Amino acid sequence: MVVRTLSEIEREEAVVRLNRDYSRASAFDVLSHSIKTEFPGKVCVVSSFGTESALLLHIVAQVDPNVPVFFLDTRKHFPETDEYVGTLTGALGLKDVRRISPNEAHLIADDPDGTLHERDTDRCCYIRKTLPMVRVLQPYTAWISGRKRFQGGERAELQLFEAEDKWIKINPLHRTSQDDIRKHFDALKLPHHPLRFNGYPSIGCAPCTSPVDETDTDPRAGRWAGQDKSECGIHIIDGKVIKR
Repeated sequence: MVVRTLSEIEREEAVVRLNRDYSRASAFDVLSHSIKTEFPGKVCVVSSFGTESALLLHIVAQVDPNVPVFFLDTRKHFPETDEYVGTLTGALGLKDVRRISPNEAHLIADDPDGTLHERDTDRCCYIRKTLPMVRVLQPYTAWISGRKRFQGGERAELQLFEAEDKWIKINPLHRTSQDDIRKHFDALKLPHHPLRFNGYPSIGCAPCTSPVDETDTDPRAGRWAGQDKSECGIHIIDGKVIKR
């Protein structure tokens, strides 16, 4: 697939227009327009298959189950997450879910014994998630994310459409609340991640995700506990990444 890359000005103009025109639209309408009209054949989904992923993937499947869905298989996930990928794929009828693995040469060079996460979590995320994602996004103009404002941190001011490096990022659930998610899961009978009710409100790689006390209200509690880190890096891409 050959896709003309939008210029920086074109991306910025498109983001302004789309945020204006779809500021009050439902997530379904945002995705329907993005997938069928704005970026046909040029948009994909990147999903962690975490505790809240089923809602976004359900909407995507309703719009077009053939949209590519990329799961960044870091080789450090919980077995339950690997299981959940298959569960959701089948339950939602997704037709094109792809596991994306890190480059073997990068692992040999930077993490030969698999313990890089103990010394440098940023570098570990970089080679296991960011670089593989940048690689698979090359043919696309836009990608769909499940981020939400209530998750806090750098996500608190999240916009519906964003210009990020070479791409336009779409955040159709940016204004969705935790209560909305609970209600949708119940109403739609969406499958939960196997660890959701075992103290894991947010789930990433096993070495860097810890169970938390049920009284902790932080939606991303347990991720990189005790560290000054709240994002793995795939949402803060800059031009340097592409040169790796």
